[in-house]
Amino acid sequence: MSTQIAAELVGHRPGTSGYRRIVVALFAAGVATFTLLYSTQAVLPALAEQFGVGAGASAWSLSATTLGLAVALLVAGPLSDRYGRTPLIHASLALSALVGVACALAPSWPALLALRTLEGVALAGLPAVATAYLREELHPASHARAVGLYVGGTALGGMTGRLLTGAVAEAAGWRWALAAAAALGLVCAVVVRVLLPRSEQFVPRAAGWRSVWQTTRLAVTDRGLLALFLIGGCSIGVLTVVFNTVGFRLALDPFHLGLAAASLLFCVYPLGSVSSAVSGRLADRYGRRAVLPLGCAVALLGVLLTLPASLPLLVVGLALVITGFFTIHGVASGWVPARAHAAGLATGQAASLYLSTYYVGSSVFGALGGHAWSSAGWPRVVLLAAGLVVVVGVLALVLRKTPSLLPGSSGAVVAVP
Repeated sequence: MSTQIAAELVGHRPGTSGYRRIVVALFAAGVATFTLLYSTQAVLPALAEQFGVGAGASAWSLSATTLGLAVALLVAGPLSDRYGRTPLIHASLALSALVGVACALAPSWPALLALRTLEGVALAGLPAVATAYLREELHPASHARAVGLYVGGTALGGMTGRLLTGAVAEAAGWRWALAAAAALGLVCAVVVRVLLPRSEQFVPRAAGWRSVWQTTRLAVTDRGLLALFLIGGCSIGVLTVVFNTVGFRLALDPFHLGLAAASLLFCVYPLGSVSSAVSGRLADRYGRRAVLPLGCAVALLGVLLTLPASLPLLVVGLALVITGFFTIHGVASGWVPARAHAAGLATGQAASLYLSTYYVGSSVFGALGGHAWSSAGWPRVVLLAAGLVVVVGVLALVLRKTPSLLPGSSGAVVAVP
């Protein structure tokens, strides 16, 4: 048996103490990261009123963060390939909580945008390495399942950040809301420090910029990886377009909901935890190519159901958007390091390229969603979101016709994507 094959047969298996510690720690890390990342989304109307900016401009409090994150990911991935996964995770969580406190004290709109950009840079350490860490430390048969659980943590973090900040902002203002999100991030950072095992299977790779450029060129010229990168950018675009603007819609006729009441719609986020975990199991069993289009269909139906001025239909629509998105993202984010590994590329860098595209999409389409709302209301928002889902569906069909890197693979297991 070759050394490479032997290495792929080791790793923590489901049911073991190490597996449980890894899953719980990365679940908590996902909660912290996405609580801090999306902490301003539920309070965009309050920020617009406080600083005298429009809906499109207020969305930049989120887009600036995701843009900073996208740029920092291009550096964080190669650094993790050379220096290790866990040091970057711990540093990222600690620094991002501290910057979150500073955001709550921002004296002006430009200062808040600058701090939110810095928040994105600080947050880059976890998403850059999480899926690569899971691929290295867990047994191959559990990779897609574990990635689904990690993505489920990010879904819970997204919900928690929005519910927490919405409720606190209603009671005490947006500054205390951002401070509460930072406090939760700090608690999660302590949990990760205590539970997350050190990397045992990590093998350092050269991180010279020539090597980084060569790996990047190879990754973006691989048809499968390129499609996955674009899927990430467009799918998160659907989510940010809808959720950046839904608070403004709910404040108007016929809904007239306040921040706290409107933030309750984010209670649909646990469906993302469920769908990402379930889609991971289905991908392990039936293959990623079979599961990805299903997520697209669910998301498209959800976007269309939000069009009527009906609160029950809006809630159902948002629930389906969340379910479909986390099915897509859960499958695609785990597929990237698996395919990169099979291609002999650095998995940390490949994951960073995926997430960089992902957050560029969040920044660009999130801002476009705000402008769509300002220019033509909710129908324009629905048109933009539905168009992005269609693009993701086309890319999913491209992936179905893209051959595996190793012969005889159905895409059902991570080791042979």
